[in-house]
Amino acid sequence: MAKLLEGKPLAEKIKEDIRKQAASLKNKPVLASIMVGENAGAAAYVKSQAKTAESLGIEYRLQSLPQDTSESTLVELIRKFNSDSSVNGIIIQMPLPVNIDYKKISQFIEPGKDIEGMHPANIGRLLFGKAKLIPCTAASAMELINASGIDLYGKEAVIVGHSEIVGKPLALLLLDKFSTVTVCHIGTSKAGKLEEHVRRAEILIVAVGKAGLIKGEWVKEGSVVIDVGINRVADKIVGDVEFETAEKRASYITPVPGGVGPLTVTMLMRNLVEAAKSQQ
Repeated sequence: MAKLLEGKPLAEKIKEDIRKQAASLKNKPVLASIMVGENAGAAAYVKSQAKTAESLGIEYRLQSLPQDTSESTLVELIRKFNSDSSVNGIIIQMPLPVNIDYKKISQFIEPGKDIEGMHPANIGRLLFGKAKLIPCTAASAMELINASGIDLYGKEAVIVGHSEIVGKPLALLLLDKFSTVTVCHIGTSKAGKLEEHVRRAEILIVAVGKAGLIKGEWVKEGSVVIDVGINRVADKIVGDVEFETAEKRASYITPVPGGVGPLTVTMLMRNLVEAAKSQQ
């Protein structure tokens, strides 16, 4: 039976370090958060961010804009925060209205203030193994993998899902640790090869958003399983991996909820303090 890799105890431990680092800075770190329009999910995430920031000695400045905000108005606000020396980090809350392209807009954030780690300059640093601001979900997954104590050198790591925020940055992070990395995606599934790749994974990370995509019996005996997926099935929240069967085969596995989720906001705050240290 697998040991559970729970995010909350790990997050609390990391928060202690963030709190100390924030307190040691010359000025209180400031996070500028931009929310466009009204969305219940985004509002809940903002509330969680603000609460965590406050508990860590970080100032959280929320700027809410109306639904009909234009791209140019949003860019203007980003530039204002870029030039404000009191602001250490900027986050744009998702989702954005359909008329605003996040990939385009996010490039206007000063790389040193891009605490989501998604600016092309920060992704470039990740490629060279020099990144200090790492995409939060990918960083959370790495923290959980490290908590298992597994030696990543030479291990077969299989990532299912190739998104910009999880799969791709995680592949680079694992390559930096000399794991042998395979990235699976919809093309892998259509070719009928997903099961074959998953079965040889010593480290399996799944981030697709499809309940039960990975069958429990595919999971290799003794492997480490990180399930990033969050799906609502009836009145339950479940991951992308069939938990009950996988738990009997893996050595370590993340629960859903309670695995990766509790760490993401903590990683955001760690990035903010890292950005503040570089700026002061």
